[in-house]
Amino acid sequence: MKLPPRSVRRIAGPIVIVGAAIGGLFLLPALAAAAAVASIWLPGRWRGLRLLGFALVWLAVEFVALAAALALWFVSGFGLLLRTGLFQRAHYAVLRLVLEAAVDAAHVLFRLTLENDGVSWSPLDDGAPGSDNAMLVLSRHAGPGDSLLLVHTLMNRDHRRKPRIVLKDTLQLDPMIDLYMHRLPARFIDPTPTTGDDVERVIGELAGEMVEEDALLIFPEGGNFTVKRRRRAITRLRQRGHGAHADAAERMRHVLPPRPGGVIAAIEAAPCADLVFVAHTGLEHMKTVADLWRELPEDKTLQLRWWFIAAADVPVGRDAQIAWLFERWSDIDAWIAANAG
Repeated sequence: MKLPPRSVRRIAGPIVIVGAAIGGLFLLPALAAAAAVASIWLPGRWRGLRLLGFALVWLAVEFVALAAALALWFVSGFGLLLRTGLFQRAHYAVLRLVLEAAVDAAHVLFRLTLENDGVSWSPLDDGAPGSDNAMLVLSRHAGPGDSLLLVHTLMNRDHRRKPRIVLKDTLQLDPMIDLYMHRLPARFIDPTPTTGDDVERVIGELAGEMVEEDALLIFPEGGNFTVKRRRRAITRLRQRGHGAHADAAERMRHVLPPRPGGVIAAIEAAPCADLVFVAHTGLEHMKTVADLWRELPEDKTLQLRWWFIAAADVPVGRDAQIAWLFERWSDIDAWIAANAG
């Protein structure tokens, strides 16, 4: 997909958000009445009103974030000091606040809750082993919104991490994401295999620049789990002569086999960074727009499981690291099998 030039996005995007926010404010009574009437026929409890409520909260979040970004641009000397530590921290602070607002709204409107599994502890907490080290956070990819929820978890009041993330280039169509992720350590990529960006190089660059309290979020599967993608990935492994890894992938029923290139690039670029593996359940049933429409406004509990690996315990050598990564992904698969609803 060919995106509009950045100069066009920076003008058109905020105009659309401001227009939508003002329109939503003036039309709120009519929109609320229409959503209430629609809720009578839609499945679930007040589905139309809940969706309208979250849409308005998100518009407000975008509006406030864009206004804050404009203020920071002026205060930084019309952008001259945006890359300094002070203004980087200011942008992270704004993002943390707006993500908290969005997640709090999801808690209220969708009764979305996040729970640790009661067994694992979060290695991101203050005082935990390695809590000050830079971290590579490797998560399964299942369902929409898991990136946002994990970034929120990394940035919340307890953890205060500064996340780095690689995003698909089409997310630049969201004005807030486009603006903030271009000012902070993040990269937008075109993942097209033949014409896209060198993902491993991009991940290595982000990892190599990490300092204490940074956390690079990686989704080694490369996409949300589907049965078709799983079969295709296993076939690709066999065609490339990786029979042992294909056999391991066959035994994993709930995850895609991890793509090791980006993970190894990150480990090589940041050998002193600790690793955190993350499994979660609760969003994997929502893979399409129809799934979102059907399930999002219902009560959801997202369960999290963390595995902390100190940098010194990571195997040495590419082959050993790939085998180790598949073993850890097998652990994630087993946990999901035991906990998925």
